[in-house]
Amino acid sequence: MAKSTEYIQCDTATLRAIHDAMETLKLPILLSLKGGAKRFRQIGREVEGISDKMLSKELKDLETNLLVKRTVYDTFPPTVEYVMTEHADSLQEVMFALKKWGVSHRKKIVGK
Repeated sequence: MAKSTEYIQCDTATLRAIHDAMETLKLPILLSLKGGAKRFRQIGREVEGISDKMLSKELKDLETNLLVKRTVYDTFPPTVEYVMTEHADSLQEVMFALKKWGVSHRKKIVGK
């Protein structure tokens, strides 16, 4: 893997931006929604180690940040689906870079 010669500036604006991104991005949930609209239970099964309470909170946060759209259908009982927004699609490069780093890191640490 080629090393980048460009370094990120360590200033207040950069730290704030990275903090905001880390607080906003719930990547495992977004990755679960990559395949299209899903219901709450489907997401919960795919995202390991998350309680229903935490998943509900994280989905609300993602909706507030315009990364997930929640649709409630008029059925009995009500059907609720979640889908990634167009704004969330702008994270593709970020997700790919994190995946690439994660694979490289795992090889270095675990050897797999």
